[in-house]
Amino acid sequence: MSDTKLTVGLVYGGKSGEHEVSLQTAFAVMNAFDYVKYEIIPFYISKQGLWKVGAVLDAPFGAIEQLKLGGEAGDMGMALNAVFSGLTGGSQVIDVMFPLLHGTNGEDGTIQGLFEMANIPYIGAGVLASSAGMDKVVMKKLFGEAGLDQCEYCYFNISSWKRKSHELIIGLEDKLGYPVFVKPANLGSSVGISKAVDKESLIKAVDFAFRYDTKVIIEEFVDAREVEVSVLGNEEPEASVPGEIVSSGEYYDYAAKYTDGKSQMLIPAPVDSEVADRLRESAIQAFRAIEGSGITRADFFLRKSDGKILINEVNTMPGFTPFSMYPLLWRETGVSYQALLDRMIELALERYHFKQNLKYDNE
Repeated sequence: MSDTKLTVGLVYGGKSGEHEVSLQTAFAVMNAFDYVKYEIIPFYISKQGLWKVGAVLDAPFGAIEQLKLGGEAGDMGMALNAVFSGLTGGSQVIDVMFPLLHGTNGEDGTIQGLFEMANIPYIGAGVLASSAGMDKVVMKKLFGEAGLDQCEYCYFNISSWKRKSHELIIGLEDKLGYPVFVKPANLGSSVGISKAVDKESLIKAVDFAFRYDTKVIIEEFVDAREVEVSVLGNEEPEASVPGEIVSSGEYYDYAAKYTDGKSQMLIPAPVDSEVADRLRESAIQAFRAIEGSGITRADFFLRKSDGKILINEVNTMPGFTPFSMYPLLWRETGVSYQALLDRMIELALERYHFKQNLKYDNE
């Protein structure tokens, strides 16, 4: 660590279907940091999984295109050598890593495990919470164990689909009916999701989802409002005010989230105080169900027929531009974007120092 500043390693891009979303997040974060307090070292991961390490940043970044750093691309070992040996900028070392990687190979516990093995503090959820938060099937099982209400679902892997697709279709038609939503089990940002209204569209949707993952989850259709709550903390998490998504499309797909610019975010959500309190309590319950730490966004359905709250999913590395739901919810709750970054770093270091006090011998 320098005498006056913390050095933060930002890891972004990634071998993921959400690569471009990660670039947007990284650009926003780089330009929001207080450079009086921090200096930044960028680590760009290409879509092919190659790493590039940039020079130390002590001022806001230029254009988003520059995030794809110049110079030679190397493997992960070369990049980590810069972390471990202080080769990035002479004697420079990283005080805390900030993975801004959405989806596969970043939000799923893989890079978190790397940081754990390297004994480096890092921002966000740990290995278990990241893995559980990425796998929608495991997540839903944990929610069920925690007593959280949720919609009905089925799931299967690609080998089962190839062996007995007819049997699986009959089973899910009996359990869920139509319409249903078909999703890759391990992906975010609504990538690979389709709505199926009959057997023909179901088969197409499943084949499409299997382009992104080897496991697929099928969920019943719920006529509901979509509401989200941000959670921040470690052992004593806090929940933000809830916000509502009013999608520009039939459902909140990738285009509605990122490209058409027509979806609305109602912050705070137009719900009464009792419902808002229950949403915040349920968000913390979901956070604890996956053993979360740092940050998480919890997404809910408010069923229109009876107002019932149903947990949909959690996201342990939500979109983090200044216009994303997670920071906007905290802004409405009284925490600015810059203060949120400060708090996330504090939580990362708090968790790291707590774990350093654990014993690893039998004495």
